[in-house]
Amino acid sequence: MTAGDGHSHQRVVVVVGASSGIGRATALALARQGARLVLASRSATALQETQQECVEAGATSVLVMPTDVGRAVEVAALFDGAVARFGTVDAVVHAVAVLAYGRFDEIPAEVFDHIQITNITGTANVARSALRVFSEQRHGNLVVVGSVLGKIATPLLSSYVTSKWAMHAMVRAMQIEARSTPGVEISLVSPGGVNTPIYAQSGSYTGFVGRPPPPVDPPEKVAAAIVRALDRPRREISVGMANPIMVTGFRFFPGIFDLLVGPMMQRAALSRDRVEPNPGNVFDPRPAGEGVHGRWGRHWLRSAAAATLAVAPAGVLVARRLGRNRG
Repeated sequence: MTAGDGHSHQRVVVVVGASSGIGRATALALARQGARLVLASRSATALQETQQECVEAGATSVLVMPTDVGRAVEVAALFDGAVARFGTVDAVVHAVAVLAYGRFDEIPAEVFDHIQITNITGTANVARSALRVFSEQRHGNLVVVGSVLGKIATPLLSSYVTSKWAMHAMVRAMQIEARSTPGVEISLVSPGGVNTPIYAQSGSYTGFVGRPPPPVDPPEKVAAAIVRALDRPRREISVGMANPIMVTGFRFFPGIFDLLVGPMMQRAALSRDRVEPNPGNVFDPRPAGEGVHGRWGRHWLRSAAAATLAVAPAGVLVARRLGRNRG
């Protein structure tokens, strides 16, 4: 269903992860278009707040269904409920993710494993149910929110990086398969740092609360890209001006990347707020901390500049050594 068909404002969209961050910003953006919405996440309390905001923003109708994406039976019930209420599902936005900061060998195994269940198995559960409905009605648009960390690797985020690489692979495979199912579209949106509550909500085994590495985009920017993908599906949409630089460094200059990424993560991706080791919202939601925005704005550009200047001399040194070795 495209913007030009005259009915896009009436489309039925299931937004999974609608209680916070990018998912909540997307639900509000669609509400302003008059969409009919089905809102899902683990947090019933935060979903009710989002529902009220969407009604006030102009949503035609809003159905709330608390759902744990790691449980296939709950995801199936979500889609059954959406079809029962509206008769169809035109589009699905999947924006669920949890994470924990810490070295791979210091994050408890049960925390690491549950992150994979939510981020990987949860994505598979949502996609499987969405494609079932799309196949029956012969149309539908799935947008999955990935991450630039699905293309690179960093220290202290092995749990999240692992899940996002798997998610990207899953989406690409589904996109290729969708070529044989006319009317079904699948898009991947890959943001960089975004000003959402996920960082403060995350688990941490570093001694510090996480924060988005700058430059930091507002969640509304990512939501706008998601809405565009609903109207004009694309294989992938990158959101974040630093994303191409990071991907290029990781792929073509691994020696320099590996040397710089550790110090930059320490300086730019961890706040100075101390915290005891904890799993954050990995196992259970924390409704009090949910919302559209976090407390990280574009002022973190200054932190990025400082971090870059601090580690740049090491990068230059490595580049010179590589040049000599090649010579």
